[in-house]
Amino acid sequence: MADEGKRDYYAGPQAGDFAAASEPFGLFEAWFAEATAHEPNDANAFALATVDAAGLPNVRMVLLKGLDPVGHTGRGFVFFTNFESAKGVELLASQKAALNFHWKSLRRQVRIRGLASVVSDAEADAYFPTRPRGSRLGAWASQQSRPLESRFALEKAVALVTAKYPIGAIPRPPYWSGFRVAPLEIEFWHDRPFRLHERVAFRRSVPGEAWTKQRLYP
Repeated sequence: MADEGKRDYYAGPQAGDFAAASEPFGLFEAWFAEATAHEPNDANAFALATVDAAGLPNVRMVLLKGLDPVGHTGRGFVFFTNFESAKGVELLASQKAALNFHWKSLRRQVRIRGLASVVSDAEADAYFPTRPRGSRLGAWASQQSRPLESRFALEKAVALVTAKYPIGAIPRPPYWSGFRVAPLEIEFWHDRPFRLHERVAFRRSVPGEAWTKQRLYP
């Protein structure tokens, strides 16, 4: 590992954007825009953490597909999945989730904890046709998170679905939709020399409530 004192640090806004922000969504949108411009791959990727029935955590990478507009009290972070997958089952059961965006090129991360709810059918129906055709076919073919006997079995399932929908629209599977995570905590972290990092946390008790803001020791 390189000497911390010799690392190159991102030259964009650092402490100033923390000090000016009175709520977290505008700050997140500014950071996300910078990540989209600078991160080489999938700036919208984040780690999603859930817990199973025994309380054992699970974490995996998923893609952010929506952030509700400013002024919407129920706004949150939106992603889509198979409800019969491990994450789908766990989110439906607990209705809680944690997210972590890590933008290595900017040396920043955003940690989020909040309440998960299912998006409307209209939202899921509007998003599903925007996916690549192969991904839409895969949503029907894959029994996500369940045992797979062989790669051939998956390819056969894809072939069968492709034959069923050779052209035209592909309907959304009834078990495939999205979640919206309404945050109760959003923490912004910026890497600084010698591990004296910048950390600012926004917290509230329920969605729609005013945020409190607090700096944290690194």
